[in-house]
Amino acid sequence: MRFIYLHGFASSPESAKAVYLQQAFAGLNVSLVIPDLNQDDFNHLTISRQLSQVGALLPLDGTPVTLIGSSLGAFTAACIAQKHPQIKRLVLLAPAFGFLGHWLPKLGAEQLNQWRSEGYLEIYHYREKRSLPLHYQFVEDARDYEALELGRQVPTLILHGCDDDVIPIMASRDYASKRPWVQLVELESEHGLRDVMGLIWAAVREFCDI
Repeated sequence: MRFIYLHGFASSPESAKAVYLQQAFAGLNVSLVIPDLNQDDFNHLTISRQLSQVGALLPLDGTPVTLIGSSLGAFTAACIAQKHPQIKRLVLLAPAFGFLGHWLPKLGAEQLNQWRSEGYLEIYHYREKRSLPLHYQFVEDARDYEALELGRQVPTLILHGCDDDVIPIMASRDYASKRPWVQLVELESEHGLRDVMGLIWAAVREFCDI
């Protein structure tokens, strides 16, 4: 089994969750691969680009893969698992289901129209500790994936904070309620889940049998 972790939007392989999990896996002599989904070009990030990047990481010999994803990385994991049978398990941390519907209204119509007309919007990037311009193609591309059925029966563990104000926990509740192969664990935390990493690691170990 190969394990791959997909970090969240405007994040990186150096995020607190990524580092914690990589070290936890290493403690069991298991490798956790964490690609940089920014690809040195956050300005032109899209879901399609992330899917292509992750698809290229899948072992050519058909080795089974468990994908672990955070927020937008979790949404990407769920999308790519639909067409790759070698992805045998998913662990989704605060998955960004329906994220455009949660995020774009917070921008407001004026800022959204400005983004569309000017092409770029300044987005705070947590690794860079500064705002970087993101092209509007990110939104146009993401709309193509928001309507995906995500019906492949991949054993899935979702861990989501009850106090998440970025992606409301109801998004995961709705997703799990329609898919009996999905297990949802609700945690007393917010979107970052940084204060419950011990609980998350214990759940991941049990679910992944490692």
